[in-house]
Amino acid sequence: MVTAIFPAAGASRRMGTGSNKIFLELAGESILLRTLKTFSKSARIGFLIVVVGAGEVETVTEILSAEKSLKPWAVTVGGSERQYSIANGLKLLPADAETVLVHDAARPLVDLLTVEKVIDAAEKFGGAIAAVPEKNTIKFVDAAGFVKSTPPRAELVEVQTPQGFQREILLRAYAQAEADNFLGTDDASLVERIGGRIKVVTSSYKNIKVTTPEDIAIAENFLRGGI
Repeated sequence: MVTAIFPAAGASRRMGTGSNKIFLELAGESILLRTLKTFSKSARIGFLIVVVGAGEVETVTEILSAEKSLKPWAVTVGGSERQYSIANGLKLLPADAETVLVHDAARPLVDLLTVEKVIDAAEKFGGAIAAVPEKNTIKFVDAAGFVKSTPPRAELVEVQTPQGFQREILLRAYAQAEADNFLGTDDASLVERIGGRIKVVTSSYKNIKVTTPEDIAIAENFLRGGI
């Protein structure tokens, strides 16, 4: 069985609304529900874990309780960093969860095909990430702001979520990170440092993370088919 964890405990400062962006609506439905509904459509996913700020647990619980189309779910409190929030979510994994997905709750436009492909790759290789080819030229720079080198663009991808892992591998990666006091940029980075293989699954450029007011406009345009 697959369990999906949704970190959503951020302060959403760049959105400038004074509240968690997951409550904002896109075409009449909250970002949070749009995200959870997509994952609930997968026959392979059996449980959802939403990780939010301490003051939002009651509100999110009420929202999810009113929506009958969702898979079984739980809500828990996040930490000061995304990694700590996911660690809290991992504590609620059902005993029969063999594969774990982690997906930003603020990526409401992910499609079901991408979710299923990440599950397939995670089960086969141990770890997988959704990503798209990098379209921009990337530069390595030194501390003084001078360019050191230019990596080949063909070897670069822009990483998204979901990221998926075999349960044992992800739990081992998190335990090692905690022991080493290591804070990674994503879940895959924790698995990489214990020698895990990560398969890249090609996603869609529409799978944006809603972070700023401009992202709301872009997402709604995607939903209308305007882009």
